[in-house]
Amino acid sequence: MPADFDPLSARWRTDPYPAYRELRDTAPVHRAPTSGVYCVSRHADVVQVLSTPEIFSSRAMFTMLMNGGREKGPPLSLELLRFVVRYALHTGMNPFAFPKARNLIAEDPPVHGPLRNAVNRGFTPRRIADWEPRIRELVAEYMARIRTSQRFDLVEELAVPLPVTVIAEMLGVEPERRKDFKRWSDTIIYAISGPGRGTPLLRAFQDVFIEFNTYLKKIIRQRRRDPADDLVSAILAHEPGGTALSDTDVMFFVQLLMIAGNETTTNLLGNAVHMLLDHPDQLERVQADLSRVPDLVEEAVRFDSPIQLVFRLATRDTELAGIQIPQGAIVAPLLGSANRDERRFADADRCDIGRDTRGHVGFGFGNHFCLGASLARLEARVALEALVPELADLERSGDARELVDSFVVRGPTHLELRRAA
Repeated sequence: MPADFDPLSARWRTDPYPAYRELRDTAPVHRAPTSGVYCVSRHADVVQVLSTPEIFSSRAMFTMLMNGGREKGPPLSLELLRFVVRYALHTGMNPFAFPKARNLIAEDPPVHGPLRNAVNRGFTPRRIADWEPRIRELVAEYMARIRTSQRFDLVEELAVPLPVTVIAEMLGVEPERRKDFKRWSDTIIYAISGPGRGTPLLRAFQDVFIEFNTYLKKIIRQRRRDPADDLVSAILAHEPGGTALSDTDVMFFVQLLMIAGNETTTNLLGNAVHMLLDHPDQLERVQADLSRVPDLVEEAVRFDSPIQLVFRLATRDTELAGIQIPQGAIVAPLLGSANRDERRFADADRCDIGRDTRGHVGFGFGNHFCLGASLARLEARVALEALVPELADLERSGDARELVDSFVVRGPTHLELRRAA
């Protein structure tokens, strides 16, 4: 049993699944010795945690991802004061408003429901279906370049630009800022769940955070004056609980949509292609019948989840799987482990696009089920319908698999492919 397993450690990142299996078998609720996080690894227990917000609060998402694991702000220092002054001067906003702002992924009922409704209108089945022609147009454009290349990076040529362009267009971002969106997103992931975590005043992060929020402030002001048919305007038009959203509230919304709107699909596509190339029998099944692509997408989300874990805060002393969890403890439902739980999925470590994947928690569960899951599924389906036939003539260039350096998201930073000789 990996007694020293810690979900925040990079040690387990390359292949966490053997450790997950040991945890499920021997310590389904495991207290990580370094971080003190209680790791929940079995499917039934993960679902229980995610479906009982009165016991397991989403407040931990703010604590662990946006506040470096601290419940309170960072200690006062000259460096912090300099950052506060720079932020206020550049953005015209109060930096001390962030801890009190409403944040969708960190709220519980009854606040969460009205907040979620503020963006739900942009993700209705009809609105998502309306995006399919544009997604097909983009995929055709990217695939045209891929088909003429002897060697290319799938992440750079398809997995990144497709979701970044779509979410940017949904938010009403001008085309020339789309590369900035990806750069901002990568920097935030680095700072909240990668090597930059715990150093919130890192100068590179300060610069990106100020640049991003200065841009958002301009967009918010424009949409307040002149609403458009985009997600930012839809968010501003909604008053959850009868209370208008502040600029800081809206910034949190847009940051979440930006990051989730591109990282999930990018990593899903990268993981899916690696999965197919690792399992040529499954690739042949999909190539023989492209109507199986939706099954492929669901199996890819289950088999190698693009989001590996979330966090919850124990609101009271409680017990789970026979283990006492004290009030105030941080709990980490391991989504990637739950999706490999043989108690829920037979022969769970085997890739099988024909399996019944219903019940996987790759997009979360309960109140916080991923708002953009239907968009990610659509983007992945359209992209893989075009890409799978091409994989018969492609092979990986080298064996190295460099992953995003994050304890939350999982996916390749690059996926070099070349035409087979």
